[in-house]
Amino acid sequence: MKSIQILAAAILAAAACSHAQPPPSASAEPAVEATPLPAPPAPAVAVEPAPAPRTVEIVATSVYFAFDSSELSPEARATLQTLFDLARQRPDQDLRIEGNCDERGTREYNLALGQKRADAAKSYLVNLGLDASRITTISYGKERPRALGDDEDAWRQNRRDDLMAATGAVSQAFR
Repeated sequence: MKSIQILAAAILAAAACSHAQPPPSASAEPAVEATPLPAPPAPAVAVEPAPAPRTVEIVATSVYFAFDSSELSPEARATLQTLFDLARQRPDQDLRIEGNCDERGTREYNLALGQKRADAAKSYLVNLGLDASRITTISYGKERPRALGDDEDAWRQNRRDDLMAATGAVSQAFR
C-alpha cells in the first residue's frame, strides 16, 4: 500500500509541475524578433601604395646649325626649351654641351666655331633661367663626326651641339 501512496504522490507532483507555467496568451507582449547578426565585414581589398614618382631623366639630344654659323634656329631653341624643362626637374644633374663642326675648315677654325656653338646653347639655357654653374661646354671641332662623307647630308649631321647629362657621352651614343 505504501507503494500506491508513493505512486499517487509522484503522479500528483508531475501533474502539478506540468501546469506550473500557463501557456502564452494572445494578449501577452509580442515576442521580440531576434535581430540578425550584422554581416561579417567584407574582406579588405589590398590597396597597393601609390608608385613612387618617376625620376625624370635628361635625355641626350642634339641641335643643328647652318654652315659657318653659331646662330640657334627655331628648332634648336625648341629643343633647348625642352632640355631646360627637364633640367629644372633635376637640380642635382649638371649638363654638358659638346660643340661640333663639319670637316670643312682648319682644325683651329672648327675648334673655335664649335666652342661658339656650345656657348650659344649655354647662353640660351642661362637666359631661360638655368644656373650657369651647372653647364660645361667643350668643342671637338671636326674631330668627332657623326656621319662620314663629303656631302651636304654628312656635313649637316656634323654641324651640331650634343647636349646631355654631365655623366653621359652623346658623341659615342649616337654612333
